Formats: sequence, C-alpha cells, structure tokens
Amino acid sequence: MKHANEIGRTVRTTCAYCGVGCGVLATPEGNGLVKISGDPNHPANYGRLCSKGSALGETLGLEERVLHPMIGGARADWENALDLVASRFTAAIEEHGPDSVAFYLSGQLLTEDYYVANKLMKGFIGSANIDTNSRLCMASSVAGHKRAFGSDTVPGTYEDLEKADLVVLTGSNLAWCHPVIFQRIAAAKAERPEMSIVVIDPRRTATCEIADMHLAIRADGDVALFSGLLNALAENGAIDCDYIGQHTEGFVDAMRESRSMRLRHVSERTGLGPEEIRAFYELFKRNKKVVTVYSQGVNQSASGTDKVNAIINCHLATGRIGRPGMGPFSVTGQPNAMGGREVGGLSNMLAAHMELGNAEDRARVKSFWNAPRIAEKSGFKAVELFEAAADGKIKALWIAGTNPVVSMPDADAVKRALEACPFVVVSDVIAETDTTPFADVLLPAAAWGEKNGTVTNSERRISRQRPFLPLPGEARPDWTIFADVARRMGFAGFDYRSASEVFDEHARLSGVENDGARDFDIGGLAGLSEAEYDLMAPVQWPLPAGRVARETRFFAKGGFYHGDRRARFVAVKPPKPEETADFTLNTGRVRDHWHTMTRTGLSARLSAHIAEPFAEIHPADAERLGIAAADLVEVASPQGSAVVRALITDRQRPGNVFVAMHWTSRYAPSARIGAVAHSATDRASGQPALKSTAATVKRFEAAWHGFAILTSRPDLDAIGRHAAYTATARTEGGWRLELAGANPLGDAKAFALALFGEPEADIVGYRDARAGTERFAVFFAEKLLGALYLSPQPVAVSRNWAVAQLGLTDGAVGSRAELLAGRGPADRPDPGPIVCSCFAVGVNQISALVVSGEAVSVEAVGKALNAGSNCGSCRSEIKGIIENVRVKVPG
Repeated sequence: MKHANEIGRTVRTTCAYCGVGCGVLATPEGNGLVKISGDPNHPANYGRLCSKGSALGETLGLEERVLHPMIGGARADWENALDLVASRFTAAIEEHGPDSVAFYLSGQLLTEDYYVANKLMKGFIGSANIDTNSRLCMASSVAGHKRAFGSDTVPGTYEDLEKADLVVLTGSNLAWCHPVIFQRIAAAKAERPEMSIVVIDPRRTATCEIADMHLAIRADGDVALFSGLLNALAENGAIDCDYIGQHTEGFVDAMRESRSMRLRHVSERTGLGPEEIRAFYELFKRNKKVVTVYSQGVNQSASGTDKVNAIINCHLATGRIGRPGMGPFSVTGQPNAMGGREVGGLSNMLAAHMELGNAEDRARVKSFWNAPRIAEKSGFKAVELFEAAADGKIKALWIAGTNPVVSMPDADAVKRALEACPFVVVSDVIAETDTTPFADVLLPAAAWGEKNGTVTNSERRISRQRPFLPLPGEARPDWTIFADVARRMGFAGFDYRSASEVFDEHARLSGVENDGARDFDIGGLAGLSEAEYDLMAPVQWPLPAGRVARETRFFAKGGFYHGDRRARFVAVKPPKPEETADFTLNTGRVRDHWHTMTRTGLSARLSAHIAEPFAEIHPADAERLGIAAADLVEVASPQGSAVVRALITDRQRPGNVFVAMHWTSRYAPSARIGAVAHSATDRASGQPALKSTAATVKRFEAAWHGFAILTSRPDLDAIGRHAAYTATARTEGGWRLELAGANPLGDAKAFALALFGEPEADIVGYRDARAGTERFAVFFAEKLLGALYLSPQPVAVSRNWAVAQLGLTDGAVGSRAELLAGRGPADRPDPGPIVCSCFAVGVNQISALVVSGEAVSVEAVGKALNAGSNCGSCRSEIKGIIENVRVKVPG
C-alpha cells in the first residue's frame, strides 16, 4: 500500500499507544499538520480517544528523527549498514554458535515486523534468543493463561466489561493507563448505577472515581486475597460443581492450599481490614456476572503468575468465564503486545501459539517455513538477555523499537551490558535516546503514520495500521530491514514484496494442521489480495478458514487447550512478606505520557499536565522524614538512586512510594527510576517485579532551586555541571526547566547568560539579598529568550503564566517587573497547573468556578470550560478539586 497523504484525505488507522487498540481517523492538512479524531465505527473505541491519542498529530514532526543509517556515529548508506549487520551476526554465529546473538524487540512493532524477526531468529539462525519489552508488561499473564487454559487465550471481550454486574479492577489504573476502556465502564455504570466496581490497588488512583469500594492492598497481597476468596466461595456454597466436574482438573489441590487463607490470615497478608475483605467477598459471591480486570499491578511481580492463576481459579470455580459479562480479563500495556504473542515473539514461545517445547509443533513450523533449523529450547528472557550480554555470552545484539536503558529494571546494569557487548544494532525512530549512544549501527525505522500492517488489541481484535505520511529521509519499515539482513545472511524465504505478503504467511501458518486444536487461527484471513488487505476491517480472532467473522468468547462450555481439553486449577501459595527497607517502591505510568517519552515528549500539550518527575509519599512518611511539599527527594536502592519532586498525598499507602517510569536522560537525567528498580523476576514468567523494590527515601538537600523558561531546548549535560537535578518539558513556544544544585551556584548572572546561550543578550535582573532570591529575564533583538528564577527553596512562580510569555516581544510581554515577579496582572489570572490536557484548563480556572458557585459538579465544569468532556481521563481530578474547594469554602 502506498501512503495516502493526499491533503484532506482521511485514513483509518489504529492508535500507537496502549493495548485498547482504538481506531483513529487521520487527515493530513498540509504544512506538516494532521487532524486526528476517533473512528466512530471502530468497535474498540466507537470514536473515543484519550488525551494521548488525541494529541498524536502533535508528535509527527521530524526534528528528532533518525533519518539515515549510521555506523559508529557517522552517516552511512543502507548497503554498507546492512552488510555490516549481516556479516557481524554471521561471524558471531560461526564462531560462537546461534545462541551468541539476540534480538530485543518491542510491543510497538507491527505484527508483520514481529513475524519476520521471529522467523529469522528461531527458524533460520536457530536460536530462541528473541525477547521483547512485552516481557515487562504481560509475560505473567501469558504464563498464567497457559497453566490454566493450556494456551495464551484471553477469554472475553470489551463488551463483557459493560455487561458485568461487578467489575473488579486489580493492579490496574484504567483511568490513566487505558482511559477509553475506563470511559466505557463509567458510561455503563452511569446507565446502570446498581453495577458495582471494586478497585484493588495500594494507591487511591484516578480509577477510584467510579469505584464503590477501594481496597488499598499491601504490595504483593493479591495471591492471599484471591486464595481467600476461593476459600470463601467454597465455604458459602458459591462454586459451580457441574462446571468444575465437567471441564476442570486440580480443584481439590487448589482448595487444599487456599484453606489456609482464612479471613485473619488474608488480613495479615494484605494489610486490609477483615470487614472490607468480607464485603468484597460478599460482592463477588452475590453477583453472577463478574469480570476481573488486571494489568501491571498483577503482572509485574515476583509472584505475578501465581496472582493470575489465583484470579482465574475463582472464575473457574464459579463457572464465570466465557459468557457475557463474565471472566478474567488481562489488559495489555502496549499497542501490539498481543500481536507479538501471536507470532511467538517471546523467547519461550513459537509462532501461531505453538509450543517451543513441543517436538510436533517445532516440526510443523520448521516444515512450513522450509527452515534449515528450528530453535529447540527457550532463549534468554529480557533480564537474562542483558545479563548474558554483560557476561560476554551475547556477541551481537539487535534492539528494535524500545529504550531498555530507561525501561529495564536495574537500568544502569543494562548500560554496562551494552558497553560490554561487542556489536549492538539499534533500529529506532528517534535519533537520541538513552539507548542509541550504544549502537554500533543505528538504523532509521518507519514511525507511526508511515507504517503499514496490523496490530492486535487486548480483546484479540486485529486492526489495520495504515500509512498516511510518506517515509521520511531513508527510513524503512522494520520488517523490510529484518528481511534484508536475512537475505544477506544467505537465508531463503524472505523475499516479501509487501506487508500483506507477510500477513498472508502469518495467517496461513496459524491454520496449518489446526482444525480447532489451537486457539489462534486466522486462516480465514489467508489469501487476501493487496486491495482486500488494505480494506480489511477490524476483526476478532479466531477466524478459521470457511468461517464468518463474529464476536467470540472462549471456555463457556469448556474446550480448553490442554491435552484432555480440561482447564487446570493451580494451587498457589501466597509469598511470605519480605523484610524491606523503609519503603516499597512502585513504578508505573502517568496519564499523558507514554513509556520513555520518545513520542509524547514531543507534545507541549501532553507535557503540561505533569511536567516533571515526582514521588508520591504519604503525609505521615513525609512528616517523619522532614519532607515538605515540592521538596526534592532521593529514592535509592542497592541498584541506584533517583532524585524527583515530592508529591505528598494520602492517596498513597504509608511505607510506599510511587515514581513514574517515563523520565529519561533527555528530559530528567536524575529521574531514571529504572536504575533504582531491582531485577528480581517471576520464576514462571521471567517478568520483572517492578512494583515492589525495597527502597529508602530521604530529603534531597539542595543549596538552591531554579525554574526557567527558554525558547530553545536546554543543554542538560552542560547544566548538569552546576545542577544535581534538572527536568525539562516542551511548552508552546519553547521549553520549561526545573533545576536544583547540591552546592552553591556562584555567579548567578553568568549562569543565566550561559543557560540562554546568547552572550550579547540584554539581561535584566532582580536580587533580594534577604530572601536569597535572584531573577533574570533575557531579551535579544527585543524578543524574550527566557527567564530564570532562583531561590533557596522550591521556586514559587506562576509557571503557566511565565511559559505563556515565551517568544513575545519586549512590548508584548507586559512590564519587565511582572516578568521578574513571575506572575501576571490581576486582569490576566494564572490558569494554574493544567488539569485537562485536551482543552488546557488549569486548576485555578476550575477552582474559581466552584468558589463563585457557577459550577459545583464535574458536568457543570465541563459545560463551562469543556474540561473533562473529551477523553474524560481528568474527570477524577476535577471531582477532587471541586470537593477540596467546597470543603474550604462551605455552603
């Protein structure tokens, strides 16, 4: 398919972010602008988009792209780059064997990309050393599914979330991480107020806005909670003996283990009170239509697979699976984590949901591919892979579409591994990430908007990702890059002419000798012409040859994928509480950023909501440690340390600290929380335990604090010679910068001039010796270049007002006194920190409406300011502001 970038022509494609898989309408408008809206006909979102999806058009610029192959940091051509990659991988294999090379891929690749890379590694190189950052997100769910069902099958559909009478959200902040699903549930609850929602999470997150019950569980208490639930269901006669007898095995063993989880023991392991546990168990027992939704809070744990099976056990025991409004439901974090699972993208899987450890499956795939060899054992999982690179076992490593120097646990160890690896290839979209400096060869890959292929969402729905922009520079689709290298390595079977040919092969393989023996079968999509592939509508699998596409649920009447077609209860034992340091560190996402910010960091709108890294700390912990609001804190572990801003909130459990995962050396060098996270993994799945690192927290003793606005991107490396903490974010018209130093700054004026990089600039300043504050504004050719505010304490200025002055001429700025004061006149009030990214509405605007009585509900605020009326993910914050203001201003 050629890109369809004709001005004004709308292209149906799929969002590049989470596993919800929303349909997107993209319309190029000229001048590099693209209008983005939700696809009202796509069954995943019916036109809804979250703040990130709505802002996709703001992330399409080329200013940070890698546009040409690079060898050793110097521009090269494709021929030399591909020849070098092929020769170095071939040489490593010849000298050290197939297991001396590895691929580390991404859930943001398309299925076609994944398929070709997996085929090359497992079927032609002959190793299973191919893993993906999906290992960090849903590997425990895969392992739990396979233990229980005999296959990696998500039983239900999104519709079940709307049909359920009880939705249990455990380890899942849907409101911020999967906002469109959250809005579907919220709409269902508004229509049926009797619908019950329980949120199980150590933090009181935005998802709790619609919850009838919040269980602030202790980290890794989930196995105990759901084992106790199984026991309670059995004791209260709430199990389905017919379903258990006809369709399952292992119930007695699972019950024997769960018997120890009496109410008192559950309370001890979870930190929850007996009454709230009892109330949750009663809700689960009383409501037949129950869906349990789980995500990273379950999966990212050393007991993650057991958590998954503890949840599934409860659904199997009650027969609440595979029917409308019933079932366990894993929601994936990345746009194509499911597609990667389909092609066997993980190191312990084989293509088309076949088993790497099954000789018949291996022979079937080897024959279909006409491959010279097939991997016969599992390869290195993500954490093991980088450990193997550090130990010298991996001689050549190819990283595609991911940034492990930020996202992996013990991230500084990953740095050292890449330094030690003799040959590193990186295929990426962004030229400067924390990982690209380690590339011997850097290859320019196609980005969202330029790619052609398919993705699969959390409900098994395959959607087309269609290009609407031309490939820039010399960028190429990932599947073509892998295929080119495969041919140069001397392998046949990689002469694909289009993405549709790759998809056709993938579909044909899924149907080989299947006939219902395997869950994944899209043989009905084999044989599509190029035109039919271009027009393919979203479709849920399975879709065997000869069948008509339809909505599908699994397991209502059994039919599992173990040899006897019966499910397995898994006897699970709650992990013993570990002795920890002062705090348990939990990592995760914020609402408007995505992974390591290589895309969302390009959007000023998305950076406005939360502009710098932070640590959520309970007020009691903050008081004990002498930490005040907006102080900087150091979060440390044996692996490393990070410095971030303190956010003191009773949403957090005492003894817990939450730090978001997104910030990198490009945006906040001291805040790479992956460097603090431990590398402990789940024994069954290999998934890192990113939610429960033992850590310490202390106040960072800063000699000075600063805030700056700049028209050009600040050089954080240069600033880092003076500042121990820097955090920058894109704004309309430039950049904002938070900074602080551990040692006295010295000549503040010289620092200001160096910061703005214009020695001939006109600089005006103000100094208050008694308060210890200094402020500077810098103009060049009557245009404001920026301003710098310095203080012994965290800087108090109206940040959004200051940012709005960037790029204005001297006369338009207003008085220089206002600029140095850091606040505007009374007739231009500061909107305050942004709450609604979609419409740039700040907390002060909402508060003013509430104080005046003009709007005292979320709906009224939406009517007056539009806030919360688009993606809806800010509604819980708006509600909190209203409640807080009304407490302060009674009546």
